[in-house]
Amino acid sequence: MPSPYRAIFAAPGTASFSVAGFIGRMPLSMMGIGIVTMISQVTGRYGLAGALSATLAMSAAVLGPLVSRLVDRHGQRRVLRPVTLVSLAAAAGLLLCVQQKAPDWTLFVFTAVIGIVPSLGAMIRARWAEIYRGEERRLHTAYSWESIVDEVCFIFGPILSIGLSTAWFPEAGPLFAGVFLAVGAFWLTSQRATEPVPHPQQGARGASALRSPGLQVLTLAFVATGAIFGSVDVVTVAFAEEQGHKAAASLVLAVYALGSGLAGAVFGLLHLKGEASRRWLLGICAMAVSMIPLLLAGNLPLLAVALFVAGLSIAPTMVTTMALVEAHVPRTKLTEGMTWTGTGLAIGVALGSSAAGSVVDASGAEAGYVVPVVSGALAVAVGLLGHRRLRRPAPNREGQRERDDNSGVGKRQDGEQPVA
Repeated sequence: MPSPYRAIFAAPGTASFSVAGFIGRMPLSMMGIGIVTMISQVTGRYGLAGALSATLAMSAAVLGPLVSRLVDRHGQRRVLRPVTLVSLAAAAGLLLCVQQKAPDWTLFVFTAVIGIVPSLGAMIRARWAEIYRGEERRLHTAYSWESIVDEVCFIFGPILSIGLSTAWFPEAGPLFAGVFLAVGAFWLTSQRATEPVPHPQQGARGASALRSPGLQVLTLAFVATGAIFGSVDVVTVAFAEEQGHKAAASLVLAVYALGSGLAGAVFGLLHLKGEASRRWLLGICAMAVSMIPLLLAGNLPLLAVALFVAGLSIAPTMVTTMALVEAHVPRTKLTEGMTWTGTGLAIGVALGSSAAGSVVDASGAEAGYVVPVVSGALAVAVGLLGHRRLRRPAPNREGQRERDDNSGVGKRQDGEQPVA
């Protein structure tokens, strides 16, 4: 492991909570596709399967920030353990209803409750931010590392979930997603030494982190970015099916994630200066431009190459986004702030998947790649219009005042842009 990555794991407990976070994040990429595979195998109804997957995504988008706000106020252990148990109970109820051929409405009820599953990625990044507060270079490397972990989850999670459900029994994918969640969440919350200090609600601090103008820009841009991801997934599966190699879709999408993971690994080794907001805008523009070659890919090998190149801009943009969230959101609401970007992505994925499916049905798979191109253009428009809000953190930012008052290291003037 290169020295910058070794350095961030020198702090006690970092390796343990990062591994726990990896295990606990596997359901993020396993549960949705596992439900689709399970329902399609048991009932043969792809429409129902897609509707349940969308219900899960939208439920997580709505409930995620609420759970994260409770975490910021009361601590990870006190909140994550009970909500994890609720999510696991709902998953068990869903599997039982599928097995017993219960009415469709019961499937939607249990799937919606599964969405209360906590955002462990935000919890892990909040721990890194607590440990390396004021050490921007190490925090940049830590965020890059977690971006790599995210991509590993999205490469292997769907393959594992689909493989279990098709080779063993239909419910196996969601079942093992629940096992990963239980192990990851309870192992993480058993590690008290690295848990961020909770900040109980006090007056104005009880307001949502989304009141931050900078976070509003990032979240809205991530809705468009999520539409890129959701539409690419759907159209790529349809394109592979038209080419007569539907099973190859998972490999092509894995190449997409591989490009992002490799770029994230290199990005974490760099010590970049200048405004993070400018790097973020360049990343959004690169993501948008990289969608255009997908319109010209006439076969799967060319599509895989185009997606690999497109993936190179994802992780660096995500890493920079986390740095901007940390700069624009009070430290007392950091977990909630990071979760809002994930909420934007989830909403975008649902919208992009739906739009892409409609275009594919109407005009074919190749035409479907217009959806990620348009989504990328919308992300750029949001970035350009909101860039001024991202250039400087709010001068009365609670987290900045607390950092300057309580930390003996890493002091800086209000409004100074952190290097990430």
